Amino acid sequence: MGRFGTLDDGEINVIALCKGTERYIWMYRDCDMAAALRSLGRAASDPELSFTWYDCAVLSRKVRQATGADA
Repeated sequence: MGRFGTLDDGEINVIALCKGTERYIWMYRDCDMAAALRSLGRAASDPELSFTWYDCAVLSRKVRQATGADA
C-alpha cells in the first residue's frame, strides 16, 4: 500500500500540467484531496522546479472542483 492507498480504493483523479518539456502529474482520490493540495504547494515552493504558485493556484482550483469541495 502506498501513501495514498491501494488501487482498489475507488476512482483516481488525475491533474496534469505541461510546461515546455516538463510534465507535472498528480493522481489522488477524493479522500486524499488535502494531501494532493499540500503536494501542489510543496512543488510550488521548490526553487528547482518551474512549477509556480500561479500553477499551484490553478491546479488547486481544479482539484477542489473535481472533488466537489469548490461548490
